[in-house]
Amino acid sequence: MGNRLTQIATRTGDAGTTGLGDNTRVSKNSLRVHAMGDVDELNSHIGVLLCEDMAPDLRTLLVEIQHQLFNLGGELSIPGFELLKPEAVLALDEALATYNAQLPRLQEFILPAGTRAAAQAHVCRTVARRAERVVVALGNEEAIKEAPRQYLNRLSDLMFVLARVLNRMNGGDDVYWKSERMAQGGAE
Repeated sequence: MGNRLTQIATRTGDAGTTGLGDNTRVSKNSLRVHAMGDVDELNSHIGVLLCEDMAPDLRTLLVEIQHQLFNLGGELSIPGFELLKPEAVLALDEALATYNAQLPRLQEFILPAGTRAAAQAHVCRTVARRAERVVVALGNEEAIKEAPRQYLNRLSDLMFVLARVLNRMNGGDDVYWKSERMAQGGAE
């Protein structure tokens, strides 16, 4: 991978460009840089989520996700390089199956609310969706591997499921949307 950081304030970005891991310089407004930033923001939000109380297995899963997101960011920073392996996507599929099996089926839409941990998981979900959209846009412009897009797609699904799991800690539940139309028997 590229050079390790030894100096943070280099002033090389003052003109609106940034260096990628392959030593090329691109605009800070490029899709690649937006994708890297969204993945970094997602990883930071997961760091905030890890400040909450949770089961040890869930904590271990989230820490592993942080490592994989760092790999994803590294892959995005070096065009043509692969750091995020397809096995990471499979690990999310397994986690989705495990945690979703613990939950009752949804009958209504839920709000991104409840406990602070669940609400933070929903923030992670929405940032993962945004990161996925930017990675898709980047893939429309440049050749990128499938795993980054797939990982972010699965991760947003998993964060939705984990929000529901976190809302159930200590006997809580989902916060259901009160639809006017549904309350009137579905009439429009």
